[in-house]
Amino acid sequence: MASQRKKRNLIGIGQLLILGFDGAEMTPRLSSLLKRIQPAGVILFARNIKTAAQTWRLLRDCQKCVSTPLFTCVDLEGGSVDRFRDLLGPAPSPVDVFATGDRKLFHQHGETIGKNCRALGFNVDFAPVLDLAFEASRSVMASRTVSADPHDAATYAREFLAGLRIAGVLGCGKHFPGLGEGKLDSHHELPVIDKPLKKLLAEDILPYRMLRTQLPMVMVSHAAYPSVTKDRTPASLSKLWIADILRRRIGYRNLIVSDDLEMGGVLAAAPIGEAAVKFIGAGGDLCLVCHREDCIEEAYDQLSAAAERDSKFGRRAAEAAKRVLVFKNKSAKMLRSAPQPSATAVEKLSRRLWEFGEQVRLEKLLRAANDRSANDHVQNNRAKSDRKPKPRRPRP
Repeated sequence: MASQRKKRNLIGIGQLLILGFDGAEMTPRLSSLLKRIQPAGVILFARNIKTAAQTWRLLRDCQKCVSTPLFTCVDLEGGSVDRFRDLLGPAPSPVDVFATGDRKLFHQHGETIGKNCRALGFNVDFAPVLDLAFEASRSVMASRTVSADPHDAATYAREFLAGLRIAGVLGCGKHFPGLGEGKLDSHHELPVIDKPLKKLLAEDILPYRMLRTQLPMVMVSHAAYPSVTKDRTPASLSKLWIADILRRRIGYRNLIVSDDLEMGGVLAAAPIGEAAVKFIGAGGDLCLVCHREDCIEEAYDQLSAAAERDSKFGRRAAEAAKRVLVFKNKSAKMLRSAPQPSATAVEKLSRRLWEFGEQVRLEKLLRAANDRSANDHVQNNRAKSDRKPKPRRPRP
């Protein structure tokens, strides 16, 4: 009986983690790690992806080590964030697709990326980006953001998410509450965004409110918002941001995932084990730990220890694990593995991706030409108006 309780606890704590690892094939070491932790999911990067068949087999082998359906995750936005570039060819960036102004292409962007993910064995894509394209973050976010207008960002994201869903892939809006005003890269440093809550709600957070019922997951950023929290606590460790604002005020009900807890932006505030405990304690559900085995083990061990010694945290961790398992049960169809892709199927995906990229390129050029033509027309009319002789005033 005691061993059964221990096993249930092991599975429960593991459901709070999505982990990454090195290598392109299953090893005894990786198998042992997965069997011990029983994570909610795994995430692959370009370092893990060599061929379509190899990637599919690696994800299948990961699933064999875990007793619950796995979230098999990837970051694939298109443009600069594209883990399949060397395998299938480049996917258009969000900003290029948005520049076409065609909602059908926004949808097709999600569906094309989703079908590629699904064929290789992935069921979660950590996209789309909902950050706004403000000048402050231009050097950091570049082509990952589509517009400074929250309604435009939500329109693109809504269609992209629907395309992913058609392909059988779960999406994730990121990076709550918004990195649009961030001047630093949270991979390396802690961005400090000193913007009042009222303005954040009207701008950066608005897409999350608009899409709260359509987002399977929301990823929380490692940025500080001192005007809101009164300190430099990253949003990913803040109960005010996660439990109070995202859950209660916005009314978001699905899964909340951290950005990678190995990133410099959060490690500046807490070591990784403590960060994992604080994220779950603040109301999060899934800790993302993307690289080092020692970091994964530290996060798992600290979560387990905190759940054992602190009954309040234990209840919070159990609540998060239950939310994950209930979500998996509801999404069972999407979490089933697709058949292994044939060489012909991979070639077809690559060709369709290229065709979509060409369509985006041509539509973008056409829209730019039309915009120039319309602008020239306005300028010409204005010039003609300026050249018209002014009517003479009648003599008295």
